[in-house]
Amino acid sequence: MDIVMVGKRIKEARERKNLTQEELAALVDLSSTHVSVIERGIKVPKLDTFVAIANALEVSCDELLIDSVDHSSVGVPDELAEMIAKLPAKDRKKIIDIVRIFVEE
Repeated sequence: MDIVMVGKRIKEARERKNLTQEELAALVDLSSTHVSVIERGIKVPKLDTFVAIANALEVSCDELLIDSVDHSSVGVPDELAEMIAKLPAKDRKKIIDIVRIFVEE
């Protein structure tokens, strides 16, 4: 498991919710220092802490573990769809054409 990437996704989810580390810490009963350590991938949170963070950020655990789980209800397809949606229409079509060729082989 790439704990640095998990921490990065926690930080991104926190920022999408416009929460500071201090606010997230208060929601999950941690110190802001502990949240910082988790977000930087220095320390792996306990399972109950991880679930509390996911719940506070209103994201699924598998979304935070996208590169670590093989079977996810969200994950790669959702992340890919979000990235493609941000592209100009012409580039979206190119990506879809490339994927279609890849899948048909």
